[in-house]
Amino acid sequence: MRKFVAHIRESDDKIQTLEEHLMGVAELSRANAEKLRLGDIGEILGLLHDVGKYSEAFQEYIMLPDGKKDQDADDVSSFLSDRKKSLKGKIDHSTAGAQMAWNYFEKGGKYDVLTAQVLFLALASHHSGLIDCVVPDGSDNFARRMRKPAKATGFADVKKNVPHEIIARIDELAGKIRSSNPIEPLVKSMLDREGRGEGCSGRFAFKVGLLLRMLFSCLIDADRTNTIDFEKSGVSGQRQHGKYIGWPVLIDRLEEHLRGLGNSSPIAAARRQISDCCRAASERNKGIFTLTVPTGGGKTLSSLRFALWHAKRFDLDRIFYIVPYTTIIDQNAAVVREILERGGSETGKVVLECHSNLSSEKNTWRGKILSENWDAPIIFTTIVQFLETMFAGGTRSVRRMHQFADSVMIFDEIQALPMKVVHMFCNALNFLVERCGSSVVLCTATQPLLNEVRKELGALDYSKDNEIVSDVGAVFESFRRIEVINAHKPGGYSNDEIADMAVHEREMAGTALVVVNTTKVARDVYFLVKKRFSNVLHLSAKMCPAHRAEVLKKAREALGTEPPVPLICVATQVIEAGVDIDFGAGIRCSAGLDSVAQAGGRVNRHASRGLYALGRLVIVNSGEENISSLPDIKDGNDMALWILKELQKNDASGHLDLTPEIMDKYFKLYLYRKAERMAYPVDNGDSNDTLMEMLSLNRKAMSNYNKNAGEPCVPLRQSFMTAAENFHALEAPSKSVLVPYGRGEKIIAELCGKFSFLKIIPLLKEAQLYSVGVYPNEFKSLCEKGAIYEIKTDSDGEALGFWALREEFYDDEVGLVQESRSKMKPLGGE
Repeated sequence: MRKFVAHIRESDDKIQTLEEHLMGVAELSRANAEKLRLGDIGEILGLLHDVGKYSEAFQEYIMLPDGKKDQDADDVSSFLSDRKKSLKGKIDHSTAGAQMAWNYFEKGGKYDVLTAQVLFLALASHHSGLIDCVVPDGSDNFARRMRKPAKATGFADVKKNVPHEIIARIDELAGKIRSSNPIEPLVKSMLDREGRGEGCSGRFAFKVGLLLRMLFSCLIDADRTNTIDFEKSGVSGQRQHGKYIGWPVLIDRLEEHLRGLGNSSPIAAARRQISDCCRAASERNKGIFTLTVPTGGGKTLSSLRFALWHAKRFDLDRIFYIVPYTTIIDQNAAVVREILERGGSETGKVVLECHSNLSSEKNTWRGKILSENWDAPIIFTTIVQFLETMFAGGTRSVRRMHQFADSVMIFDEIQALPMKVVHMFCNALNFLVERCGSSVVLCTATQPLLNEVRKELGALDYSKDNEIVSDVGAVFESFRRIEVINAHKPGGYSNDEIADMAVHEREMAGTALVVVNTTKVARDVYFLVKKRFSNVLHLSAKMCPAHRAEVLKKAREALGTEPPVPLICVATQVIEAGVDIDFGAGIRCSAGLDSVAQAGGRVNRHASRGLYALGRLVIVNSGEENISSLPDIKDGNDMALWILKELQKNDASGHLDLTPEIMDKYFKLYLYRKAERMAYPVDNGDSNDTLMEMLSLNRKAMSNYNKNAGEPCVPLRQSFMTAAENFHALEAPSKSVLVPYGRGEKIIAELCGKFSFLKIIPLLKEAQLYSVGVYPNEFKSLCEKGAIYEIKTDSDGEALGFWALREEFYDDEVGLVQESRSKMKPLGGE
């Protein structure tokens, strides 16, 4: 009996048969989709996803040298013999299975047609990322792909060569789905929940698109997992497969730690009260919760306590701790790991850190299977990673999306959410809670009122009753330990003046923190302070996480003595939002009140020192800082100035008290002013559009479509791929570059070595600690200077999108620099 090939192992040329691959992927995809109660849908996706490889064209291709190099190539026409090249159009292996799925369901009722389209899109897209249904110019991309000629897809070969056992199982599953379609009640309940009022149809369409993306994730993860398990013998045994240390064990370890903390001081007693509120709230039904706690209130362990007990009560799969900056991952993951992991075989099995995606989204076989799928009970990651998982293109990030189902998601410092993604984020969280069995906790000292944004576009579904802390006002009063002083002046302060002020505040309080908005000003002020005072540290996003961790370690050691070692730290906002550190005084360059409050949380954090009655935070306006390219910071600063002027009408002293009431007033004004930017506006050709619209009703594209062809015959009209191409979690998307700091230099050397590409998997996890995000203009400049180079990672020299920085462009004090240190005067010199 003929054996059809799915993959050929690189190390020993062993063949994985196509039947083995399809059956293996189907089993995994079914298990992934069972969380949505859509197991049959998941299994049929797995069985159909690679049936196109039964074509004679693909079987010829995979035996060629190029076929072995890129075994999942979805356009192989350039490698084929003249006999195969005579076929019209491109020859792929993804469309045939999609067309088979369409044929099974397209003649049924409206929910069968929806099922047909969902299956088709997931299958046709499984190497490219979700394709457009209707392109913004009105082209019917779905119909074009669905009607692709059989000669171009190998459809005749597929029907002839697919084993009877697989066809029989597909027929059985299709019959079950047609007789009792599991998508129908799910979609009906979504429609009933959204209602029929203004904006309802848009929110509904958006969430149906998320349902498609969730099923797509189930398939992608199953495919990549099965592939790498075959390619690297033994790797499956290293994976946990969801079989984690039980929640009761982890709860016991946390509770033991909490008992040892005691509550001898007023601050410690207040933290214990917050923790107890979290324990009590964990017994509530699943949903969206707010945890409004002052900075320094111990919300990391309190929210973890909620999550562990909540996960145990509802038998949830995992806990996500999602933060705005990688700085917090370094700190908080280490704290949680020390409490919950016992070393030995448990090391790395409880807490997983995911800082960044080092590689670009490259649609090669090797690039895809290297992506991380978050197989751990507790995952620390960033808001950028969350947003890319939900909305980015390709297949690397979406692979993880199904892991959000049946989970607890803690969003720390939620006020740092980029404004342009607010409505997409709100709809996504509502979907994960309503349809995927998850719970969400929004942690911050400054809640951004995401339940009060425009309902028709999507607001979070929670009320004041969802707050975990019983008396927020009283809790904030118990943590009142700083005074905020507005020291704005006409024209602003020069960097020299800010440096002088830092030295003065240090003399008065022993230690001082300066927080600015841009890396340029941070670097300039750092060197100016260094001329005046010797013990000064610098912290910014141009330093890799390992470098920042070293700096924070030095700072904590200095601040942890009694009395503290005199110290000044100059930083960007990476030191805000959750970093556990305690200075005697602080200076904050003007920004939004939420940022001011976060900077204040690093001052007199434990109410234990300082010559002032309270810790002191001075707000200054920089005359040299350019924030015009940072719209969220600029707009927040404008709103803060308005609030400050209003407050000073009643109190001209310049002393402020950032109470929850004032923060609510600030956010209401801020959200009102930013309302037009929250649906992610994009310039789409000759007219403006939003990603929220493109991923829901897509009315502008449909207007162009209707001019030519009337209404399409399918329910989903979204421009999925176009929206993904336009999506960037940050205002300017950054590319991660490996830097030669500490162990990073050796990691780069090892990645450049000649060995099997699968050996780089553990290196890539470690390499996240030695990477720096570089914006497009910076990346281009560094390329032109020869400062960065692409790493060739495996024995045949294939590049997978990993970039490294040359040693002379990384400084041990301030991190990545744009000029070679060998060509520039000493940093901070005259």
